[in-house]
Amino acid sequence: MNAPLADSELARLEANFAARGVALPGGEVVSVRECGAGSTGPVFVCLHGIGSGAASWLDTALLLQAQGARVIAWDAPGYGASTPVVPAQPTAADYAQRLQGLVDALDLEQFVLVGHSLGAITAGHAARPGSPLASRIGRLLLISPAAGYGAPGKEEAQQRVRLQRFATLHNEGVAAMAAKADQRLLSANASELARQWVRWNMGRLHEAGYAQAVELLCGADLLADLPPAVPVHVACGAQDVVTTPESCAVVARRCGLQLELLADAGHASYVEQPQAVAALLLREAANQA
Repeated sequence: MNAPLADSELARLEANFAARGVALPGGEVVSVRECGAGSTGPVFVCLHGIGSGAASWLDTALLLQAQGARVIAWDAPGYGASTPVVPAQPTAADYAQRLQGLVDALDLEQFVLVGHSLGAITAGHAARPGSPLASRIGRLLLISPAAGYGAPGKEEAQQRVRLQRFATLHNEGVAAMAAKADQRLLSANASELARQWVRWNMGRLHEAGYAQAVELLCGADLLADLPPAVPVHVACGAQDVVTTPESCAVVARRCGLQLELLADAGHASYVEQPQAVAALLLREAANQA
């Protein structure tokens, strides 16, 4: 049986990276976790993937804070205490609009935007040419980006992924999905603590928010928003079996880049190898100066 996440770890989360709600003018709420408020260093806005949440950035965020950075990680719409978007089949534009509302509410003038997996779809749309947020994004980092299944010619894959995702949700439920999440999202050499965090984060999913995220994944086309209007970097865990190095290399090439591989990391690289990911983020922030 899987060992649960220790109470001491949850206490560490709440003491160092507590959740709070940010109210938007339209009545929506975005739940965020933040550390380093008041810092004069770089600001990072971090977007998680489909099976995770803001808390997944804990260790990476604390490493960044130790270097003088401010880190803001959102719970995507329908995740945590964040208000869902309205459409049952939302688009990247719906999530990017919510992100803009958050950035406006926090009065962020310049920041590094980090999108992991499904979060890369929102990040890519926010940084696309013509986006109202592009001028405020100093750099864009896409880590193990999900490209989506909305491009022409992907109709068969789109239908297959939608059916598989919803069948698993309805037949197994969130708890059963979470119990085995680490097997696919982390490399074979991941620590037991990383595994516990991955399972805990997925175990907090709300079915309705996850269902909307599945529709986002199926309908999105990240490549259509690339190359972005801002400097960009693309990285991937060398042992990622979800968004493989081969698929992430396609995204990198679309941006005119070589893919950077993160050694000894699977899909949830920033949970498994927070030191390497924090170093990558700090390097990219330094390049925006």
